[in-house]
Amino acid sequence: MARSGVRTCGGVEYGSVTQQPQQDQGEGAHGGTARAGAKGPAPAWKVGVFLAVSAACATPWASPPIALAAGIVLALLGVTAFEAWGKKASRWLIQACIVALGLRLDLGTLAHAAWDGLALAVGTILGAVVLGLLLGRLLKTGREISTLITGGTAICGGSAIAAIGSSIRASASGMAIATGAVFVLNAVALFAFPPVARALHLTDHQFGLWAGVAIHDISSVVGAASAFDAHLRTAGGAGADAHALDTANVVKLTRVIWILPLALLAAWWEKRARAAEAGAGGAEATTGTANAPFPWFILFFLAASALRTFVPSLADVGDEIKFASGLGFQVALFLIGAALSPAALRKVGWRALVQAVLLWLALAGVTLLVVMYAGV
Repeated sequence: MARSGVRTCGGVEYGSVTQQPQQDQGEGAHGGTARAGAKGPAPAWKVGVFLAVSAACATPWASPPIALAAGIVLALLGVTAFEAWGKKASRWLIQACIVALGLRLDLGTLAHAAWDGLALAVGTILGAVVLGLLLGRLLKTGREISTLITGGTAICGGSAIAAIGSSIRASASGMAIATGAVFVLNAVALFAFPPVARALHLTDHQFGLWAGVAIHDISSVVGAASAFDAHLRTAGGAGADAHALDTANVVKLTRVIWILPLALLAAWWEKRARAAEAGAGGAEATTGTANAPFPWFILFFLAASALRTFVPSLADVGDEIKFASGLGFQVALFLIGAALSPAALRKVGWRALVQAVLLWLALAGVTLLVVMYAGV
């Protein structure tokens, strides 16, 4: 039975999916043939270049788009090292930085922001699910890939794909295709959203809402919001105290909470579909949700916010926390880019990519209109 090897929350482990006991990644059965294409330790010069670039991405002179681009370039050139460690490190680093940002928001501010964005979150999630499944049918993408792309776009990219893929027992190739499509759009959004927002003269609050809803992964949401905040601070005036990052972070986390219910719903839907295909249920109709991961870091984020509420003096180091977490996110984006699998991208067929692009453009466009004209 196929089983996803992807476990992310915010960062996407591209091309890291496995299938047991065989073959999607050329791995033999346990105790049988050796793993095909297994890599030994990276050459010393590759390790040196990789560490030097990663260190440069941890400085204030880098930026989230530059960090992601640097990782992608090294991945495409084959100048990477510590692949397995990098995927784990990016996931934990993103979660740690998100929790740290909780120290900047007391519970009252957090509740107000979450309540303000609740209707937008529910409406856009439901709308994205309905439109995504409809596009999948029209484009004949295939039920599995369509479900993964829809869930990833509706909630939070790779994290949702990992949870939903696990709950419906998605194939390794399906996971690779969905995560590859999401990776491309994440990179586009990270570079495109800030200049579009500047051209439209969005406020920091408007941009935070837009990015939190319309950009897939938390890492790219934070990267884009940080870049927009930096622009507003450079421009001076009212923008000197920009909070797009805080708004975007809260909005995205309110969406991440929906991972578990959507994974459960996807598992139920898949079970019904397989039962219908099998005619009478049976073994082929079975599926489960035991492996759907719960985003525990949200609870730690709430705990950090509670600590900020009861220890008001933490507000004095709010800027330092934001600065440190920003550098952490830059390193995480570099590691995500460096984990890009060209093989996974090659698997992204035109139908899956068209579905992902159309669904993303619809979500981004509708959300932008709402935040600009609905007074959200």
